[in-house]
Amino acid sequence: MCNLFSQTKSQDAMRHLFDDVLEGDEALEDTIGNLPPLNGIWPDYSAPIIKAKNGAGWQLSMARWGMPTPAKFLEGKRTDPGVTNIRNVSSPHWRRWLGVEHRCLVPFTSFSELDQRPGAARNSPVWFALDQDRPLAFFAGLHTEWTSVRKLKEGEVTANLFGFLTCPANAEVRPVHPKAMPVILTRPEDWRTWLTAPTEDALDLQRPLPDGMLKIVAEGVREDAT
Repeated sequence: MCNLFSQTKSQDAMRHLFDDVLEGDEALEDTIGNLPPLNGIWPDYSAPIIKAKNGAGWQLSMARWGMPTPAKFLEGKRTDPGVTNIRNVSSPHWRRWLGVEHRCLVPFTSFSELDQRPGAARNSPVWFALDQDRPLAFFAGLHTEWTSVRKLKEGEVTANLFGFLTCPANAEVRPVHPKAMPVILTRPEDWRTWLTAPTEDALDLQRPLPDGMLKIVAEGVREDAT
């Protein structure tokens, strides 16, 4: 389960990458302000997402990583730290957020999985990217606004939240983390499908990245600083 990723490219790079998705009068509104490189994004950290804008077009904004937890897992607990990875989209809990108004793209340059290879150090991250230069790509994400207690010291807050879908691991990820990997979208046509298509068509994208498209770019570090 991916609980750590990085996004080190500029907002300008994100905007230009998204240009291939825009049609007609569509535009990408940037509401973030100045965004530094995010070398290590952990659960409940804020990170950029691209989502539908009220009215028309798209918006680059910030959200906290971790969608609302299903109620059955919150019994007896005082906080809801959120769910970062979403696999079972047939669950009623997740189905409410599968429409286009709740889908988003999560920009990333690398992501990590804890190393489960024989002899690996416990809790040692292995970082994956499309290549050593860490080009931008997107996770297929969901987002919502939600009121909850994320941290006791913070109290009840209303926050924009996101998580992303997972799928079976491909050949590169499987030896490190056999169970799953994030749903990664690398083509503009897939970005647009995820953001605009009917749910059934969009969910066809919940599949592993083809074998050979990922590289291990770092090991044993808590941040991917490159």
